[in-house]
Amino acid sequence: MNTGRKIHQPQRQRWCRLVLLAGLFLVGSSRATPAEGTAAERGRARDFGIVVGILSPGPANSITDVTGVKVGHVTLRQGETVRTGVTAVLPHDGNIFRAKVPAAIHVGNGFGKLAGLSQVNELGELETPVVLTNTLAVGRAVEGVVTYTLARSGNEGVHSVNAVVGETNDRWLNDIRSMPVTKEHVVQAISAASAGPAAEGCVGAGTGTVCFGFKGGIGTASRRLPGTRGGWTVGVIVQTNFGGVLQVNGAPVGRELGEYYMQTELFSQESGSCMVVVATDAPLLHRNLQRLAARALQGLTRTGGFGSNGSGDYVIAFSTFRDNRIAVTATGVQTRKELPNHELSPLFLAVVEATEEAVLNSLFRAETTRGVSGRTVEALPIQKVLEICRRYGVIGWDRRLPPGAGSAPDDSSEGHENR
Repeated sequence: MNTGRKIHQPQRQRWCRLVLLAGLFLVGSSRATPAEGTAAERGRARDFGIVVGILSPGPANSITDVTGVKVGHVTLRQGETVRTGVTAVLPHDGNIFRAKVPAAIHVGNGFGKLAGLSQVNELGELETPVVLTNTLAVGRAVEGVVTYTLARSGNEGVHSVNAVVGETNDRWLNDIRSMPVTKEHVVQAISAASAGPAAEGCVGAGTGTVCFGFKGGIGTASRRLPGTRGGWTVGVIVQTNFGGVLQVNGAPVGRELGEYYMQTELFSQESGSCMVVVATDAPLLHRNLQRLAARALQGLTRTGGFGSNGSGDYVIAFSTFRDNRIAVTATGVQTRKELPNHELSPLFLAVVEATEEAVLNSLFRAETTRGVSGRTVEALPIQKVLEICRRYGVIGWDRRLPPGAGSAPDDSSEGHENR
């Protein structure tokens, strides 16, 4: 639950500073980069040459690169006080209750309100969309997921639904006590879910979040293994609302900017919470999805997070492998497919890299936001970050990778029948 925040600067000073930095950057680099304006203008980390890890992303570098996965958002900006929303992630576009998918949830630190956790880990399956929102909206979000599920054709006889809803506390920018999220917003987010590249930054459940003292939000990324390692895809989406000492590709950005946990009294307060949703088309069941989910937290650590006392850090992982869907009408002995343990390491690396990049994307895409009580949280100063990254030599290092690493996967990575 994040209480870190940045002190608002006068509008004129901020714009003068941004214009000056943009000019300096254009002089010092021949690389054309987006400006520090709206989310669309700011760009993603990779747009600026910040390439995380050695594995290649999927076509959209999004969780929706996992075939069948859809993401929907409802963003609530009402007056000067409401800055919140809903984000929904669907494993496939069918009736999820009647065609459940293998799933697992890993708890990094349990200071949070994640509905549905015990049944997912007891049965090893997911039967609803995954919904993210703010802390006090979990109850209404559960109601929305249940309403959506009961209304699906074929669910007329359903009398129990395990809605999976996660949260972070966006109280610093959002009037959370007004409880603006309704069950209708949740149904709307699910219904609006699309297989296109997922929107990032100040959207959906990330509208009012704060990360490393800067504006956080929603971020996503993916990794696709080369054909020699199965060609499987791992996608991640994050709701970032946690603190620590920001690192970008290993560069100590938070330290260099002088903005980090315990640096001042402002940043010494408890800050935290991050929801991570992991999707893969690899044939994994509950046990190995649990292992995959646990590795995602290493991606948070690589960005400088440390899991503070007040941080609710949860990872929800599921597999979309078609042959492993669990029919609600199934009887008798069931046959499932799963990769052997010794083939999991590439997937572990993929989820770490994708999680790290998704966090960075949430910061790079987020915009300066003013919210409740006149509080303002500044966006990550991209040009300053790039200057730091250049000094530490962590921009464009994919050009120095050995042949085959970080390149597009070969043709044999395509065409899994069960995707």
